[in-house]
Amino acid sequence: MATKPCCLIVGAGLRIGQSLALAFVREGYDIALASRNPAKLKSIQTAVEKAGGRARAYHAEAGDDESLRKMIAQVRQDFGDPEVLVYNPATAHIGKPTSLTTDSLIADFRMNVAGALVCTQELVPAMKAKRRGTILLTGGGFAYEPAANYASLSLGKAALRNLTYSLAQELGAHGIHVATVTVYGFVQTDTRFDPAQIAEVFVRLHRQEPGHFKTEYIYK
Repeated sequence: MATKPCCLIVGAGLRIGQSLALAFVREGYDIALASRNPAKLKSIQTAVEKAGGRARAYHAEAGDDESLRKMIAQVRQDFGDPEVLVYNPATAHIGKPTSLTTDSLIADFRMNVAGALVCTQELVPAMKAKRRGTILLTGGGFAYEPAANYASLSLGKAALRNLTYSLAQELGAHGIHVATVTVYGFVQTDTRFDPAQIAEVFVRLHRQEPGHFKTEYIYK
């Protein structure tokens, strides 16, 4: 039986994903890590365990609805219903708008945006029943300043920001905090965009009380 609440990080990796895992361990959470290649998450699991938490890695394709649902069902069996969701995947077919195919654009959209909605829809019923929960989506500066060479990702980040705001309007009254951290730069250690510093912003949003929920933090 789970003795601690669970934080589910979808799109876990060795930069923001690892920093998020360690930050939420310090908040008293066990960690479920979802990735296309969970074998690569062993170092994160080890770091979480050294910090006094539990972590398990799960396979999930962020652009595949059934893969996400199957992963969440497994997480529930191991940890119970997650109280925190962090949706962190991002993908893009690099190219200008006129070079994109509709198939590649839709495939990117499914991972960048639709996967966040699927995960939210799976977790919201339990959060509503408890009247608490946190859903945090990793945004990007392309939502404000689209780049022609990253047209697909720019569209995705703009749509993800829009989704965040509409979910916040719907779910805030149920005690569920939905927010996005708009990372306005390239993540790199030992810079302003160090993943450990960015992860602390996610935690600060998570700590906010009902009535004081902030929907977006622009990290510049």
